[in-house]
Amino acid sequence: MTTERNDSNKSDFLRLFVADYSDPVHGAAIVRLLDGYASEEAGGGEPLSEQVKKELVKALSRIPYAYSVLCFEADLPVGLINCLQGFSTFKCQPLINIHDVVVAESHRGKGICARMLSLVERVARERGCCKVTLEVLEGNRPARIAYQKYGYSGYELNPALGKALFWQKML
Repeated sequence: MTTERNDSNKSDFLRLFVADYSDPVHGAAIVRLLDGYASEEAGGGEPLSEQVKKELVKALSRIPYAYSVLCFEADLPVGLINCLQGFSTFKCQPLINIHDVVVAESHRGKGICARMLSLVERVARERGCCKVTLEVLEGNRPARIAYQKYGYSGYELNPALGKALFWQKML
């Protein structure tokens, strides 16, 4: 577990750590934060289904290469990053893909995202990963700015061919 103090307000005490999926407090925090994000415009504008709320943490716990970073202020969950380990064939090394980044609306602009990204990166290095990847919506300017400040940029192999696009096909 990592504990940090928020230097901008000495009364704020933040705890950042890798979640324990078997801990009901951690599980409830993951569902609460992700449901809040899903309900926002940037998250699709729809809350999580009751089935997803019920099954999400159990499903994550069955994936050995999944982990979540949580941030609490006292007893209040204020930040979440869900990560899945993948593999870079070009580097022949594992990588971490950040699948969700959530900071509670009341706590945005306080550096919580950067602190969580730092912990994600530390875990990735411990796992021997070559990089950390993430997706961000074009129109989510605040998130794009935050990620760029922390060193993220669009993925490209050859500038003449442009940046990679993230596509999907629903099954």
